[in-house]
Amino acid sequence: MSPLLVLAIGLVTIIILIAVLRVHAFVALISAAMLVGLLATSVVPPHGDSQASLTLENAIGEVATQFGAATGKFGIVIALASIIGTCMMESGAADRIVRAFLRWFGEKRAAVALTASGYVLAIPVFFDTVFYLLVPLARSLYQQTQRRYLLSIMAIAAGGAITHTLVPPTPGPLVIAAQLHVDLGLMIVMGIVVAVPAAVAGLAYSHFVDLRLPIPMREVTGWTMPEPLPDERLPPLVVSLLPIVLPVLLISFNTVVEAALKSHGADRLAHLAPWSRLLGDPNLALFLAMLIAVALYRRQKRASRHKTLQMVETSLLSAGVIILITAAGGAFGAMLKAAQIGPAIERYFHPTGGTGLTYLLLGFAVSSVLKIAQGSSTVAMITTASMVSAMLPSSTLLGCHPVYLALAIGAGSLVGSWMNDSGFWIFAKMGGLTEVETLRSWTPLLAVLGITGMITTVILSIVFPMI
Repeated sequence: MSPLLVLAIGLVTIIILIAVLRVHAFVALISAAMLVGLLATSVVPPHGDSQASLTLENAIGEVATQFGAATGKFGIVIALASIIGTCMMESGAADRIVRAFLRWFGEKRAAVALTASGYVLAIPVFFDTVFYLLVPLARSLYQQTQRRYLLSIMAIAAGGAITHTLVPPTPGPLVIAAQLHVDLGLMIVMGIVVAVPAAVAGLAYSHFVDLRLPIPMREVTGWTMPEPLPDERLPPLVVSLLPIVLPVLLISFNTVVEAALKSHGADRLAHLAPWSRLLGDPNLALFLAMLIAVALYRRQKRASRHKTLQMVETSLLSAGVIILITAAGGAFGAMLKAAQIGPAIERYFHPTGGTGLTYLLLGFAVSSVLKIAQGSSTVAMITTASMVSAMLPSSTLLGCHPVYLALAIGAGSLVGSWMNDSGFWIFAKMGGLTEVETLRSWTPLLAVLGITGMITTVILSIVFPMI
């Protein structure tokens, strides 16, 4: 069987199961992984090899093996990030960060403050939680000024959506980095860099839409605004930022040390390498941040041991679903590799002059199509990364660092959000917008974010290929 036919069958299976039959993403991905694994046994290996890498007897067992391997790469990080996010919300740390941005930028630049708040908080916290936290601020601002409500909620979405899809440790970009073998520190740094112009473009577009689509604040049925805590009951800003900043600094520092050792062989940094590798390991860096976040939660909430354990258990239940989905995506990608997708694509591209830009555009396009088809950015990123990593025999063929391919996939997962996307309904229902108003505001906003992120990624890959 042709490897390209196996690839097509795998992708169509995922889309039909999720978009048409409404099967859970984990079941869809693991079903596709098993199907592709079985089909891979009939693929004729390249170079005249006599035996396929998988046999009918071991195909399903290999799916389970690769599922476990994928879990080992990012399971701990996702679980720890979920606990950190919950602690920041419950302790008031997230609220403190938002108020600090509002104080720095002032009421006249409240939209900038809301974008910056969403941008920072969506790094460790899921988008829907960030939006839930910040919508009361947008409603409060409207009550004071009686103007520009749509701008406020679009500003929140612009900041939160872009880092949610480009900056680890949120699951999507974390899995892309693991699948494409991108250093996590580099993924964090480059994700932050690419997300800045995208967020600025999103904010500018929000101003444009707000002037042409004046929408007043409406009451949201079944939801009441939570009473804000007084400033004296919130934790200090530095402590509030620590669970976000500490892992970013530790992981990024290790990336810098490793890059310096490879580029210059700097003997002066050799003694730092063991410590930077230890502290910069994502599992340990997130673990230290989690300890700080839990301690902050217990201090601010005066939480008992039992209540703290309940909070952690709730966080892990949410993280468990994400881990299952991402690991199933990893198994799917491994089965695509076993089906010889990479060599088949390489043979296809070489005669037609395929370049690194071709792969970037392919990653962006496939991620966008999957987003439109099944609605989840995370599933779109996981599936696309699995597919593209199986296609790419080496970074030499790409012509630039794989981090740019990872960013292109993340940017593509923003394009095409509509009624099958949970984010669409969160924005509509919590914002008090109709479906038509959401299609005219949220949907093009995310397209602007994704396209701007892609353009920035392409420019950086040309100017700073890093190979």
